[in-house]
Amino acid sequence: MTPVEMAGVFAAGVGAGAMNAVVGSGTLVTFPVLLATGLSPLTATVSNALGLIPGAVSGAIGYRRELAGQARRVRRLGIGSALGGIVGASLLLALPAEAFETIVPVLVGLALVLVAFQPLIGRKVRERRRSQERPVRPDGGRPLFTGLTLASVYGGYFAAAQGILYMSLMGLLLDEPLQRLNAVKNVLVAIVNTVAATFFLFVADFDWTAVALVAAGSALGGQLGAATGRRFSPAVLRTVIVVVGTVALVQLLLR
Repeated sequence: MTPVEMAGVFAAGVGAGAMNAVVGSGTLVTFPVLLATGLSPLTATVSNALGLIPGAVSGAIGYRRELAGQARRVRRLGIGSALGGIVGASLLLALPAEAFETIVPVLVGLALVLVAFQPLIGRKVRERRRSQERPVRPDGGRPLFTGLTLASVYGGYFAAAQGILYMSLMGLLLDEPLQRLNAVKNVLVAIVNTVAATFFLFVADFDWTAVALVAAGSALGGQLGAATGRRFSPAVLRTVIVVVGTVALVQLLLR
C-alpha cells in the first residue's frame, strides 16, 4: 500500500468503528476502501473481519454501563451468535458470492422496516402475548435466539448491516430501552467477528497491513462512537439506524 492508501484505510477503520458502535454497517465503509487498494474481494472480506474485532470490543466496553444486569441474556444469545458466525464464515468459502448477495438487500430492507416501526409492532406483539397470558420473556425466548442465530450466519458471511438486523429483532422481542439493546448488539457483533476471523485464520489469506490499519482505526472509532451514541434519545437513535441502513441498502443494490 502507498502512504495515501494506508491513511485512507485507517480513516475508514475509524469511521467503521464509530458506526458499528452506534448503529452497524461499518463494513460498508471499510470494504470498498480495501477493494480500492487492490485487494481481492475475499481477501478484503476476511481482512476486514479480523480488523474490525478491536472496534467491536471497544464499542462494547464503551457501552459497559448499559450492559449491567444483562449477563445472562448476553451469554445465551452469544451462543447462537457464535454458532451462526462459524456457519456464515464457512459459507463464504463454500458458496458463490451471488448466492448471498441476492438475499442481503432483502434482509437489510426488512430490518429497516422493523426498526422504523418497532415501537408500534413491538407494542402489538407484547399486547398480544399478555392477552394470551404469555408474558414477554426477558431473554426473548426461542424466536429471538433463532432469529439472532440466523442473522449471525449472515454476519459471519459479510457483516454489513448485521447490527441493524440485531437491533430490529431485539427491539421487537425485548421490552428494553434501545441503548441497552445497542450494548448487547455490540457484544454479539464482537463475538461473530471473532469467531469468523478465527476460522478465516486457518483457511484464508489476510493482508496484515490492512488488518493492522483497520484494527487501530476501529478501536479508536469504537470509543468515539460509544461516547456519542449513548447520548442519543431512542427516537434519534432509531432515526440514525434507519438513515444509515438506507444508505447501506442503496450501496448494496448498486454493487
